[in-house]
Amino acid sequence: MREMKGLLTLYRALYTQSNRQARRKAGIVGSRCGFCGTVSNSKSQPGFGLLFDIDGVLVRGKMPIPAAKKAFEKLVNSQGQFVVPVVFVTNAGNCLRQTKADQLSHILGVSITQDQVIMSHSPLRMFKKYHEKCVLVSGQGPVLDIAKNLGFEKVVSVDMLRESFPLLDMVDHNRRPKLPSAPVGNFPNIEAVVLFGEPIRWETNLQLIIDILLTNGNLSTTHHTQMSPHLPLLACNMDLMWMAEAQSPRFGHGTFLVCLENIYKKITGKELKYEALMGKPSELTYHFAEYLIRCQAIEKQWKLPITSLYAIGDNLMTDIYGANLYNRYLEERVTRKNPKTVAKMVAATGSTTAMPQEEEIDNTWESELAPPSATSCKSVLVCTGVYNPNTEVPSDANHCIKETVFHGHRDFRFDPALVEPVHIVQDVAGAVDLILEQEKFVPQ
Repeated sequence: MREMKGLLTLYRALYTQSNRQARRKAGIVGSRCGFCGTVSNSKSQPGFGLLFDIDGVLVRGKMPIPAAKKAFEKLVNSQGQFVVPVVFVTNAGNCLRQTKADQLSHILGVSITQDQVIMSHSPLRMFKKYHEKCVLVSGQGPVLDIAKNLGFEKVVSVDMLRESFPLLDMVDHNRRPKLPSAPVGNFPNIEAVVLFGEPIRWETNLQLIIDILLTNGNLSTTHHTQMSPHLPLLACNMDLMWMAEAQSPRFGHGTFLVCLENIYKKITGKELKYEALMGKPSELTYHFAEYLIRCQAIEKQWKLPITSLYAIGDNLMTDIYGANLYNRYLEERVTRKNPKTVAKMVAATGSTTAMPQEEEIDNTWESELAPPSATSCKSVLVCTGVYNPNTEVPSDANHCIKETVFHGHRDFRFDPALVEPVHIVQDVAGAVDLILEQEKFVPQ
């Protein structure tokens, strides 16, 4: 996919910069990604890392899930330092990474840095070719600050757009202009659209984003429904649903994208195209998370390589799908590196062309963030969020999953195997207990 290729290009600078800064600070081979804490002298060193989703796993809306604190008490030592590498991988995009880290620190009662947090919009920092363009941003929270923190220099919000072109926002009768307004003469042309997350007024955002796409960024002109291609569109967070305090899941940004895609197609007869799709279940999100896990192990000067990842989430179509997709990548990578497997394949087919070629795969991700040390990524599903064991798993689970309506994004192919979790537990405390037992790891 075009968006995946774009993301692959983007992490090179981040990886290079992190390594360069880390070596200057530490004088060691490898990267130190800015994690604080002293070097562990414990003989019990982990060979695994944990990837935590947030909404539905650690919190429901603003309310912490009771099992969360209990789980994290087992992951830190008496000095409050993590004894296992931990990364929080969220599809949320309505705040800065530091803000999310501060929120998590308060909720969980442990010190968490922004380098342990991956937001859905984090990869946008590396989309440098758009940073000098005038971009329209949609979402909620401090969207202008988020965009500027990511490197965008010329940013226009939907609210700024509707204030300059009040006649375009007509659904809410109470917000319609009472007096005629003069046309705007010097408003800059929009050159790209960035969607951070679900906005507050969907009708306003849907209308004005469609307007921008159909006028090629110039709202002083009329719609051109046959315009192709449309302006670059970058979207973060594909979650159809997410879990807050309500009994049932709420609409997520993925639902907003479904609306936008279908409105655009209904008007133009053409598919809406994305320049990039970011957040889970993108494999690259998990690849970057694995890189941050490695960074923490190097920071602690742990000798054991981190070979196993456990991704804990509540959403089959994002958390479980993404973790299983990345696990498939890791397994295929191990297969390609195994001489016996290659020999068997050659003997069976008489050719090496059946094997995935090194230059097609390894020279993309692995050249960006260095080869992963992990060989597996096991998905762990909790029952405190979107997933409901009472409605989603009848007695014949195989039949059920194959018949499940696909809630993933339009541009991701449904594969029944990818929504089957390796483990199902009640809550995040049960997940941590299970993982510690599986790894035979006793924190000291």
